[in-house]
Amino acid sequence: MLFHVRMDVNIPHDLPAAEAAEIIARERAYSQELQRSGKWRHIWRIAGQYANYSVFEVKDNAELHEILSGLPLFRFMDIEATPLLRHPSAVRDDDS
Repeated sequence: MLFHVRMDVNIPHDLPAAEAAEIIARERAYSQELQRSGKWRHIWRIAGQYANYSVFEVKDNAELHEILSGLPLFRFMDIEATPLLRHPSAVRDDDS
């Protein structure tokens, strides 16, 4: 299943800088591992915001939830996920 996911990050201003940096480093490693595995297919930063739009390809809702809740920044995020399916007018065969 494909999902379009918007993630808005809201790190508290009073979080110690060293702690924030450590969490961000873990987030980067985790997200890059998921990208290499093919589960996190696309990620785009939203200009001017600490937010992104991403596309995930996972088995089901439960797997997406497991991945998202495993994000080190999860407790600081507002997340909106939308399931996607192929449009009948799509011309590319490689986007399932």
